This record gives sequence, C-alpha cells and structure tokens, in this order.
Amino acid sequence: MADVVKYGDLVHLQNGYNSWQGGYLDTNGAANDGNKYGVSTAASPTRAKGTGTWEILSASGKAAGADVVTGDVVYLRNLYGGDGGYLDTCGHAPAPNKYEVSTSHGKDRATGTGRWRVFAETSSPDDSKVRIGDVVHLLNGYDSWNGGFLDTCHGGPPAGLYGVSTSLYSDRAPGTGEWKFSKATS
Repeated sequence: MADVVKYGDLVHLQNGYNSWQGGYLDTNGAANDGNKYGVSTAASPTRAKGTGTWEILSASGKAAGADVVTGDVVYLRNLYGGDGGYLDTCGHAPAPNKYEVSTSHGKDRATGTGRWRVFAETSSPDDSKVRIGDVVHLLNGYDSWNGGFLDTCHGGPPAGLYGVSTSLYSDRAPGTGEWKFSKATS
C-alpha cells in the first residue's frame, strides 16, 4: 500500500499521456499577463533545482500533516528559486483547450484561479485518501469551478515536453488529463 499524500508534502506530478511519458509538471520560462513563470512538462522531475517540485497546501484550512482526500481543494506551490509561485490559470489557451497555466505570485491571482480540486480515480484501500501513485484529475476553481482540468496539449518551450493548459474534459485525449503524485525531497 502506497503512502497517503499529506498537506505540506513536496511532490512531483507525472502526466499520463503516451503511457506515462507526458513528463512532469514544471516551471519553465516567463509567463504571460504578469504571472511569474510558464508551466509545461519536462522529461525529468528535476530539470532544474525546484522546477518540478510542488508543495501541497490546503485551500480550506486543513493543517499540515492532514491527509489529502479525493474532492479536497488544494494550492500547489512551486519551489523553484525558493518560491516559484502558485499553479494558476491565466489567459485563453489555443484550441482545443480552455485556459493557459502558469504560476502566480499569490495563491489566488483572481477568484479561484489558484485553487485545484483533486479527484482520484480510485485508491486501495477504498477510503477516499489520495495515495502516491493514484491516478488523479485536477479541476481548476476559476469561474465557479469552470476553469477546466489540468491537461497537456501542444508542444512545450525549449527544455520542455508539452504545454500545460486546462481542458473542458477530465481526459481530453488518452492520459492528457491524468496525473500521479510522487514524493520529492526538495
């Protein structure tokens, strides 16, 4: 049985596209519209120090060390340079996706843009706790939870694999909206 993901954990997020070859969620390059960094996937969870490391924080006041359960609302804070910003939706994405994804300076650049609801497909045992290795989907809270699901789509920037944006579908193409948490050390 895998470890339960807890608030305060440092994690990597691996994308399920192309049989789990979609890369790891990563900050890479400048962001649009005044946000902090662009977000794409990278071949490695450690492309550069902290770019692929995310701290899980509760958006509903759960304490550090509490279990993350399916349906919880989280913030994901990147550790690049000690503070790579919060995973955020900002600006319209190219078709067929909905919004661009980057990091912002604060938890919520606009109402709900930095909030992500975690939906696990299943876990073992069946107790609603999210575990390392569980397949999850992340729904963005912008526009009353109509911000779309975290998704890989199109090519990424130099040193990146795929662009990251949100989709109206939980899995727009096989694996593009699937993610797995793994433990990170920094």
